[in-house]
Amino acid sequence: MRDLFIADAHLRNPQDENYRRLLSFLSRQGGEIRTLFLLGDIFQFWIGRRFENFAPYQPMLQMLRQLQAGGTKIVYVEGNHDFYLAPYFAAVMGCTVLPDGGDADCDGLQIHVAHGDLVDPDDTGYHKLRRLLRSRLTRFLAHILPVNLIWRISEWGANKSAGSRAGREVDSAPREKLINHARPHFENGCAAVITGHFHQPLCEKSDQGTIIALGDWITQYSYAVCEDGKFRLETDSGE
Repeated sequence: MRDLFIADAHLRNPQDENYRRLLSFLSRQGGEIRTLFLLGDIFQFWIGRRFENFAPYQPMLQMLRQLQAGGTKIVYVEGNHDFYLAPYFAAVMGCTVLPDGGDADCDGLQIHVAHGDLVDPDDTGYHKLRRLLRSRLTRFLAHILPVNLIWRISEWGANKSAGSRAGREVDSAPREKLINHARPHFENGCAAVITGHFHQPLCEKSDQGTIIALGDWITQYSYAVCEDGKFRLETDSGE
């Protein structure tokens, strides 16, 4: 048995390659996953319970239920595209939901998992946006607006974001900021600190512990594994 860590799939359409590859990858695990850690932004947009019957998300939800039926525990860390998850993923599906990340058990080891969007304390602009997105007003609007309208808004935002990145070199995961983020967790007894968010994989091991940034499941198809108390970063070949 092993533990898997996946983040940043931004699932939108079951016909998309990354969506199909994630379903195929998870189905191949065949009851070998002890705990599946989803470290945020698994879905392109999810807030509250409004998307539990949203057709494009059903294949992934069905896969998660299938894994649970095989004995897999699911820990879901909220991201900046999927939050207020407890009303569905905790209350209905029985997953453990960590809104801001937290410590967890992994094969008898204490680890710290987080989406990664709070790694940089100096990014004040993002912190303000995050507070707005998680405000009561946003939650209220998401509750009253039609799901299809919310989806169109999220699609527009995703396309704008993709367009702004086009032609730019993608930065690497911020190594120094991740080290600073991990230090207090290592001092608190964690064997590993694992995040998503940066869309670029990084794995750094030291005497203190292991730091992993997961990359993504859009172009990188990277994920982390904990097996026999050891952590590693891997890439899915699609086979």
